Amino acid sequence: MPERSVAGRSIVTRRAIVDIVRTAVQSSYGVTGFSDPSFGRRLLRWIGLDRPGIQLTTEGGLRVNLYIEVAFGMPVAEVARQVDSAVRYSLRRLVGVEIASLTIHVDGLGHQPTAADRADAIENQTSETTEPVREGAGEPLGVDQAHKTPAEGETAPRRRRTR
Repeated sequence: MPERSVAGRSIVTRRAIVDIVRTAVQSSYGVTGFSDPSFGRRLLRWIGLDRPGIQLTTEGGLRVNLYIEVAFGMPVAEVARQVDSAVRYSLRRLVGVEIASLTIHVDGLGHQPTAADRADAIENQTSETTEPVREGAGEPLGVDQAHKTPAEGETAPRRRRTR
């Protein structure tokens, strides 16, 4: 038989609220990261006393200021609407609290390379460092030798396919 619930109080720490907000913002599409609003906060972050991008006050209700970077090419207003919705929903669902004020500051546009950009960079890096080598001989082929047909009894050098 299940026990009856007893009315009581639950206390949610400031850090728990910041973690919930951070998770909601980072899971929003189009956000590349957080930014620091001032040099003093950057310094506090550098020594490990502060996390960037979120300012939280509880005077007069829960008030949240977010400082984010948006992916280049994304509609900023749509990303901000999505962040607003995600943060309000997460806090309402997990903590049961309504936000009195949520302010989103977009401090910059960030570029995140796509998988295709990373693959191209890796391919360019490997193609610059590898040269065709004749089988059996340890010396690289010159430009003229790489495209010659093999003499009788020789094996043809393997060429790398370009994509």
